[in-house]
Amino acid sequence: MGEFLATASVVTIVLSGLALVSGVFLIRSGRREAHMRAMLTATVLAVLFLVFYLSKVAIGYTKSWVGPAEWRTWYLVLLGSHTLLAAVNVPLALVALWYARKGLLAAGTLARVEQVPAAAAAFARHRAWVRWTVPVWLYVAVTGWIIYVVLERYGAVR
Repeated sequence: MGEFLATASVVTIVLSGLALVSGVFLIRSGRREAHMRAMLTATVLAVLFLVFYLSKVAIGYTKSWVGPAEWRTWYLVLLGSHTLLAAVNVPLALVALWYARKGLLAAGTLARVEQVPAAAAAFARHRAWVRWTVPVWLYVAVTGWIIYVVLERYGAVR
């Protein structure tokens, strides 16, 4: 069960990162509806990741570094930065989603965002937050995959 949860968690966070990148390309091409769907998909996948990851930890399935001693410091730096930014990413993403929702509710529809001042203001705040959220989210997704791959090779189940 632990191995399944570990694999499921890495698959969901990588898919979340891919959905996030898709959402960025979609909004840059002006496709707001598709962007919204991609970002909601990214969010659902990130929540699934969290459920799988916390379930894995709850059953006691963790791996510890048993690789070459000279690589241990680099691994710990990667793991530490990943863990710290994963924790930071949760409130960043929640605030970004909150401003998007606030803007959508104010506009009533994505097509009216520019016509409704409250919606335009909320989406301006949303854009300000996602300038930080997207790079952090992508870093967490990529480093999560790297850590998983490294621990498959140099990790031991505790």
